[in-house]
Amino acid sequence: MQDGAILEMRGISKYFPGVRALHDVDFTLHEGEIHALMGENGAGKSTLIKVLTGVYSKDAGQICIKGSSGSVSIRSPEDAQKIGISTVYQEITLCPNLTVAENMYIGRTKGSLTHWKKINTEAGKLLDSLGIPASPTMQLSSCSIAVQQMVAIARAVDMECKVLILDEPTSSLDDQEVSKLFRLMLDLKAKGVGIIFVTHFLDQVYEVCDRITVLRDGKLVGEYVIGDLPKVQLVSKMLGKELDDLSGIQKNADEIYVGRTEVPVFEAIQLKSSANIKPFDFAIYRGEVNGFTGLLGSGRSECVRAIFGADKTTGGTIRIDGKKARISKPLDAMKHGISYLPEDRKRDGIVGDLSVRENIILALQVMKGFFRPFSRAQAEAFADEYIKLLDIKTASSDTPIKSLSGGNQQKVILARWLLSNPVYLILDEPTRGIDIGTKVEIQKLVLKLAAEGKSITFISSEIDEMYRTCSRLIVMRDRRVVGELRGEDLTQNKIMATIAGGD
Repeated sequence: MQDGAILEMRGISKYFPGVRALHDVDFTLHEGEIHALMGENGAGKSTLIKVLTGVYSKDAGQICIKGSSGSVSIRSPEDAQKIGISTVYQEITLCPNLTVAENMYIGRTKGSLTHWKKINTEAGKLLDSLGIPASPTMQLSSCSIAVQQMVAIARAVDMECKVLILDEPTSSLDDQEVSKLFRLMLDLKAKGVGIIFVTHFLDQVYEVCDRITVLRDGKLVGEYVIGDLPKVQLVSKMLGKELDDLSGIQKNADEIYVGRTEVPVFEAIQLKSSANIKPFDFAIYRGEVNGFTGLLGSGRSECVRAIFGADKTTGGTIRIDGKKARISKPLDAMKHGISYLPEDRKRDGIVGDLSVRENIILALQVMKGFFRPFSRAQAEAFADEYIKLLDIKTASSDTPIKSLSGGNQQKVILARWLLSNPVYLILDEPTRGIDIGTKVEIQKLVLKLAAEGKSITFISSEIDEMYRTCSRLIVMRDRRVVGELRGEDLTQNKIMATIAGGD
């Protein structure tokens, strides 16, 4: 092993049917280091962590940890814990109905013979030594999310972990809570613990980390000392786009602005939501295609979910055609002519056991009311029209939607919203996971709908798609709007520099 290394992973590969999730990946963690593991959706971060923690078995490669002779075999999370590898996940896996001390020692006590006074005393000492503001006898549910995260970390530390994996630990925390968590991480670093920090917050990486490893498409892009990698270069490496390599493909921004009215179709003023989005202003005009861009987790989806009422809004003003409106739930948005194709079609879009026809008419039926159902003939006519219009590949309108390919499922959801004849259509990752031919079809359809006067917000992780479809981009970083680009400013260099914070 390298001098000072506490963990080495060499040549790690992992395959799933039809998918190469990891290919010959190396990763090194040093003692007393906070090391960021970065990459966009599908880069391989989660798979690498699951291999390290024994959730997945590796197909090739070696794992070495300080104190063990040769490579180690990790077949389960229990094996990982035994050799000093602990993980604290974004979703806290403790028991909220138990006390802080009980959560710290659960699974390590001996039933009715447990000496709870001693355990509470030991827990108190550990909490004090780590500066965690909690009492051992407090019920965990009475603690803030940040303190619950710290309790999970304290449990890992008490199990003598050498390697601590923090998987998106700050995604639900406010700025003060993040500061407390960082103080704890720095204390553990000083005690020699190696910390793997998985996050999508760029500013946090540069605040607390020593090195960065970047993955893309299951491969290692590189390992960098934090001071040697400016933010804009990190963004470039994560996206796989070098500066200027997309020049010349953007649309003329003025084309889509023909027919723009003075009053926006939709306007949000200092809108904020329960998803920790910082207050933002937003407007879209008739016939415009605009978009939210930023790295995964930057807040793109949370902004449009707030607009549609899918997340609870906690402040701000909404105006539709210049008039103040209230959107507290999706049905309110639908009644105002707003439609939303969600990022996760399997979780939030399709109803798998229903037919293609039933999925297509679902939104219109909700607006009409379930006590006034469409006749079978009406429903079939609607379905047949949009199956033909969008060239949906299905045996019939009676086919369960779960039997269709991902691209055709996406077309069905798009048909659902087009049938409702929206004024404003929000498309969140409409082309993710579908073939290139279908992607181009959807992009052409977006521009056609805009030419017909509809307003469209388009979100995609692929910058070239945003260039082809959008005339204006709202740039997100760390759950806040950090810029708005159009015209001559709508260049890849400018987008990446704005995402990175101007570096």
